[in-house]
Amino acid sequence: MNTKKLVFIFLSIAFMFTSCSSDDDITPTEPLGDYENGILISHEGNFGQGNASVSFVSYDLMTTENNIFSAVNSSPLGDTAESIAFEGNFAYIVLNISNTIEIVNRYTFESVGTISTGLNNPRYIAFANGKGYVTNWGDGSVTTDDYLAVIDVMTNTLDAQTIAVAEGPERIVANGNTLYVAHKGGFSQNNIISVVDASSNMVLSTITVGDVPNSLKFDSSGNLWVLSEGKPAWTGDETAGQLSKINTSNNAITTFNFETSEHPEFLAEENGALYYYMSGSVFKMNSEATTLPTTTELTGLNFYGMTVNNSTLYGVDAVDFTSNGTLSTYDLTSNAIIDSVTLNIIPSEIYFN
Repeated sequence: MNTKKLVFIFLSIAFMFTSCSSDDDITPTEPLGDYENGILISHEGNFGQGNASVSFVSYDLMTTENNIFSAVNSSPLGDTAESIAFEGNFAYIVLNISNTIEIVNRYTFESVGTISTGLNNPRYIAFANGKGYVTNWGDGSVTTDDYLAVIDVMTNTLDAQTIAVAEGPERIVANGNTLYVAHKGGFSQNNIISVVDASSNMVLSTITVGDVPNSLKFDSSGNLWVLSEGKPAWTGDETAGQLSKINTSNNAITTFNFETSEHPEFLAEENGALYYYMSGSVFKMNSEATTLPTTTELTGLNFYGMTVNNSTLYGVDAVDFTSNGTLSTYDLTSNAIIDSVTLNIIPSEIYFN
């Protein structure tokens, strides 16, 4: 055997052992839980019947599991799941009628605690400065008892201090230590955004927007977009919807007005594009545009909630509010439907875990 062949054989054997050794050193990543890498959908359930729930849908839409809180914890979730918020490994599920917040491991959905005092018509949560801030409507017949409850996330208990705010605080978002609260109006109608300093827990200012603000989204430039649906016709004082762009460095505002009979909902933002739902259709608008869009992306829809992620639009349909609802997905490149899956009663909010 010549020298070149011997060298080749020895090198091949050495490479083989090195490869095997490298493979042995690779440790597979353990999954964090059954509900990692998928979609979580909160369901209000029927008012007063205590049948709120959360569903898990895999990203490929091949797996759907309803009632995951009840399945894992062998107990009902509660009455009217309004929203879910994430902080670290935990998910905070706000139950409006139960006046509680269920706290679970977001990946296993095992319960780790419940906040059952200090809440009155809780709605949404945002996290800033090591605290959780929960919007509360208070008593519907009282216009001056609305507030933000403050959660100590180290102990998952409420601070004694609350932050008094104007009527009907709804969605809330954080930008650093600054909180922005949309005042939809609770059992009435309102038209302001409260700006709150999470370092001092003080309301710094309010910004007037369109009537009944229902959505808050930041764009990549740090601007806050506020979608207001306007007062509905049944109030006897119907007003137009409005899209507002707030420069968060100085609170300067640019507005885009809809027609009086137009009432948009469910603002989403991705890669410089804004999406919203109105009258059974989805519209798309570039964040640098100077006018509202006049053409639709999708039509013939019946959404009760909507969001966008990775060029895919996700919409939930509550159907008749007594039957099981559905989740439908659409490719925003082609605007073609991808798939639809069956959920539970009154699906409303969509989250990516």
